[in-house]
Amino acid sequence: MPKAAKPASSAQPQSRSYSARDIEVLEGLEPVRRRPAMYIGGSDERAMHHLAAELLDNAMDEAVAGHATWIDFELAEDGTVTVGDNGRGIPVDRHPKYKDKSALEIVLTTLHSGGKFSNKAYDTSGGLHGVGLSVVNALSDALTVEVARDKRLWTQDYSRGAPKGKLRDMGEVRNRRGTQVRFHPDADIFGAASRFRPNHLYRMARSKAYLYKGVEIRWKCAPSLIASGDDTPAEAKLHFPGGLRDYLAARLEGRESVTPKPFAGEAGLNGKGGRAEWALAWPEDGEGALVSYCNTVPTPLGGTHEAGLRSALAKGLKAYAELVGNRRAGVITAEDVMGGGWGVLSVFIPDPEFMGQTKEKLSTASVTRLVEVSVKDHFDHFLSGDPVAANRLLEHVIERAEERLSRRKAKDTARKSATRKLRLPGKLADCSSGDAAGTEIFLVEGDSAGGSAKQARNRETQAVLPLRGKILNVASATAEKMRANQELTDLVQALGCGLGASYDEARLRYERVIIMTDADVDGAHIAALLMTFFYREMPRLVESGHLYIALPPLYRISQGGDTAYAMDDAHKDRLLAERFKGRGRIEISRFKGLGEMPATQLKETTMDPAKRTLARVRVPTAEKGDLPADVKRTATLIEDLMGRKPERRLAFIQKHAQDVDDLDI
Repeated sequence: MPKAAKPASSAQPQSRSYSARDIEVLEGLEPVRRRPAMYIGGSDERAMHHLAAELLDNAMDEAVAGHATWIDFELAEDGTVTVGDNGRGIPVDRHPKYKDKSALEIVLTTLHSGGKFSNKAYDTSGGLHGVGLSVVNALSDALTVEVARDKRLWTQDYSRGAPKGKLRDMGEVRNRRGTQVRFHPDADIFGAASRFRPNHLYRMARSKAYLYKGVEIRWKCAPSLIASGDDTPAEAKLHFPGGLRDYLAARLEGRESVTPKPFAGEAGLNGKGGRAEWALAWPEDGEGALVSYCNTVPTPLGGTHEAGLRSALAKGLKAYAELVGNRRAGVITAEDVMGGGWGVLSVFIPDPEFMGQTKEKLSTASVTRLVEVSVKDHFDHFLSGDPVAANRLLEHVIERAEERLSRRKAKDTARKSATRKLRLPGKLADCSSGDAAGTEIFLVEGDSAGGSAKQARNRETQAVLPLRGKILNVASATAEKMRANQELTDLVQALGCGLGASYDEARLRYERVIIMTDADVDGAHIAALLMTFFYREMPRLVESGHLYIALPPLYRISQGGDTAYAMDDAHKDRLLAERFKGRGRIEISRFKGLGEMPATQLKETTMDPAKRTLARVRVPTAEKGDLPADVKRTATLIEDLMGRKPERRLAFIQKHAQDVDDLDI
């Protein structure tokens, strides 16, 4: 009797050899070119802007150290960025350890090299890891550095991290000093279509000028790069003697504040060689945000310096309430104090610790206490110096705290009874209606857009939940990562209906869930991530028709008293041809983002139910009688574009690349 064949599944996989030959050692700047995301957070257009930020941070370090008074920041027509300063200039003499190379070449070609690892050359700095300039060099197809030092000019050219020749002595110069770096990003890394956005770079330069009032930043951009309707200037000298006070005044222009004067000042951090500067105000409308920096580097995810500020404000206001005998202040939390305020905080500290090379969150533990002590002392003087304003602020914050508590304790309707069991996220601006019917929640990207949306909303029926950055891609994330993600946790808590098998339609707190993001690539990506989340984790919410996409306009066109909004370029051209044909100047402005749009215009175009345009998100389902092929095609598409296998995304792009007529990136 013949022996039975072994099933195919029991066959042993063919082994692969694995020896010392398979171990790679990446030298020089090759690790940066192989894995750019480790150093600048990615290889897309957004990460490319980080290269310009690195050079600007280096120039700002020279200014903050007192060695430079101006910085040149230029974007040329071919996409080349130039950053120069009148500081000390990078040393060009031979390095004592590498005697065949100059110190300049070491800084440009060696990771973790520079003058910021100790406090000998800089007391504080934004560059910490000695990788900024070398990373820019590694990811540029062309880079030229010029150093004017000791009345002589030196220059050297590089490409993709490697020098193209020796350091050249260009002769004597009498009226020049400092460092100038000119670079062009490598299309092999970032893609041929990636380009610098003038408005992004200009805002970056302007924020730096606000942060250090002793520097003048000279901005210049090729006019051909500035899009129609973009108010970014081709040239500007950015200098703000008032520092953060000027920044706050510009952001709050036209808005009434609870206190007649902002709470602004600066102080040393307990003799530790650092200092803090801040400017805060509390708008009457109660909508605001906190922006923070460390050593002029933006920290959009906050950190220990923000925690110290919030703690100082809460403790200071409670201490004042105790002084004047106001017992109602016992319910105040730090979120109540700062939640309705708008402010900016900047700290300068030696040896800061950040989470990651992109430095989006400060993690230096000792800073919390240092900032709290320094700010609280000034806040105490601010309150005691104007009792009338202090009492107004105290009442304003107490009202916010009591409103928060009343929402938690509300029991008069079934919805509020369910809400009581939830822990609503503190950044949610909820609506006041007690019935889910007719209510809607807007999911917006960031505190800036959230501030505009909160001002534009109908407080009775419209809620706003700002989401910081891009949410987790649930199609490729583990369950543990989902549970640990704060943005998704806030979203689930705000909706109140549960996830997956525990989803309960009756507990959904809003009739419509509206994704409202900027009309750009980042906004489209965030919308895609949110739609993926709802499709995978709350499919019945989508199937029941609760999910919508807001369609904000791209352009505002006005002529005399006539104003219209265009959804895209084709719509704009049609309006210009058909509606705005008479005499008179035609003004066209392009909205750069929801955070930059005035609240009145945001309400008129995107949030007013009588005038807005919404797109309902629909997916094919077998229950609705859709063809099984359509149901399967949708699931396959989500897995191809958002799933864990990058080869499926690549195959999709290769298959459909020829179908793209107009690519906006």
